[in-house]
Amino acid sequence: MSKNQIRADMQALLKKISPEERHTRSLAACHKLLALKEFKSAQMVMIFMSIPCEIETTALAIRAWQEGKTIVVPRVDWKNNRMEPVEINSFEECEVAGKGIREPLIGTVVPLGYIDMVVVPGMSFDRCGFRVGRGKGFYDRFLAETDFNGKRVGFCFQEQLHPNIPTEPHDIPMDIIVTDEEVIHCHNGNSVNK
Repeated sequence: MSKNQIRADMQALLKKISPEERHTRSLAACHKLLALKEFKSAQMVMIFMSIPCEIETTALAIRAWQEGKTIVVPRVDWKNNRMEPVEINSFEECEVAGKGIREPLIGTVVPLGYIDMVVVPGMSFDRCGFRVGRGKGFYDRFLAETDFNGKRVGFCFQEQLHPNIPTEPHDIPMDIIVTDEEVIHCHNGNSVNK
């Protein structure tokens, strides 16, 4: 199955989840991620800003702030086709920008080497850590940067797991995948459920 077909299937699937169910299940996934030892030890966490129909990350950011962590979110530089991590202290610093994505209006761009964990969105993930994104490659380019040494954590609903994502040489696998039902530790193309 092609990445485009997986993308289309997942978009249809996500649209069927009611806002109430999305919220409840997002909270369940947030609790699983918050319980990770990798999250507990992280000082700076990069969290994506959810778009409609996507798993919600608001509770994750709020809890991270409560625990004294630094939160950064992606800001897209469309001209140069790349993302930059920007530190924020509240969601009021963000608004919907180009392509309907919430981004920070203000904030300091932080060096990639300071980021301990990146919570990564995706249309679908497999148990080996590979993902299908939205097709623009922003996260693959970002995670391939040599300065980044943090943990890569895929964050999605259980139905977004796919048996086998087709891979390309530029694809960067996740270290961990967290859903509303389970945590999967991915090691060298293999997965270990916990």
